[in-house]
Amino acid sequence: MRDVAIIGVGMTKFGELWEQSIRDLFAEAAIKAMDDAGVKKIDSFYVGAMSSGLYTYQEHLSSLMADYMGQIGVPGLHVESACASGGSAVRSAFIEVASGMSDIVLAGGVEKMWDVEDGTIVLATASDQEYEAYNGVTFPGLYAMMARVYMEKYGLTREELAQVPIKNHKHSVNNPNAQYPFEISLNDVLRSSMVADPLRLMDCSPITDGAAALILCPLDRAKEFTDKPVRIRGVGAATGPIALHDHKDLTRLEAVKLAADRAYKMAGLSPADISFVEVHDCFSIAEIIVAEELGFFEYGTAGKAIAEGQGTYGGKIVINPSGGLKAKGHPVGATGAAQVIEAYYQLSGKAGARQVPDAKFGMTQNMGGSGGSCIVHILEAL
Repeated sequence: MRDVAIIGVGMTKFGELWEQSIRDLFAEAAIKAMDDAGVKKIDSFYVGAMSSGLYTYQEHLSSLMADYMGQIGVPGLHVESACASGGSAVRSAFIEVASGMSDIVLAGGVEKMWDVEDGTIVLATASDQEYEAYNGVTFPGLYAMMARVYMEKYGLTREELAQVPIKNHKHSVNNPNAQYPFEISLNDVLRSSMVADPLRLMDCSPITDGAAALILCPLDRAKEFTDKPVRIRGVGAATGPIALHDHKDLTRLEAVKLAADRAYKMAGLSPADISFVEVHDCFSIAEIIVAEELGFFEYGTAGKAIAEGQGTYGGKIVINPSGGLKAKGHPVGATGAAQVIEAYYQLSGKAGARQVPDAKFGMTQNMGGSGGSCIVHILEAL
């Protein structure tokens, strides 16, 4: 396989974007990425979107987006893997470039989540319809069960759990594309509305509109387009049980570990080599469990470590320098691509006030459902 590099990126602001349609959002991000890379024509593209048909009643995204980003005739595919759709689109583009089939490939994701009356029904399609959604359990309920078991098993306190969103909101202040770029306090978390005990509103990622896109090419051509390409050094993917009751341990996410192990093996690296990581913090407990599955902390210790400052600047590893899903926002189809863009900014020295010092390797972890699918990328500064 050929080595693959990122040569350009683009994204919209994340938030409640009432004046833009799903086509507007993706076209904006895609054109920004092409302009950033200095390319007028692409060979192929992938669009990650979880549920555009239910959110906006629009499918056939390959045709729609080719038209609106000025690339009619170019082959394109819509990629879906629940909330891991964006990461899956990046992985698909990576494989196409690495295989030698194409040289200039766009990968991105989009979701327009505010254009539907009941988004809970849409999000529930990523769970087991017959055993979970039909019986009324939602994703906050599923992750609340995980949180309760983790707290009982490892002694994590409610105050320690609250430090995850507090940290991520603090990171988001320096992200101009973040949906909620402001700090929150312990009081803000503990007094926010109860959603599913023990998870409160401030433990939950928001509903978000947004899009993100990046341009990939062979590493040996990257300097034709940019002085600061970023190499995709390792990629890992895995699936897990779709229903939470089929997990062997509710404090574990087996697909995350499998995907991470595969990415580490491909990259020839270990957790100790990674300077920062963008994780899928759809709920506070998810960040804690994922940080352990990725190998950054021993099982049962990540919650307390993050509460003690080991997940921020000056700690063991910077987790979610972008603000994460909680504060940056979570347009489900775009999230995985936006995570890779954050890694690109960090490794090319373009992250501004949120720059992680001396970052050499970064990781992204994008997940669907309650761990039913997972994509991990490891990126390298050149």
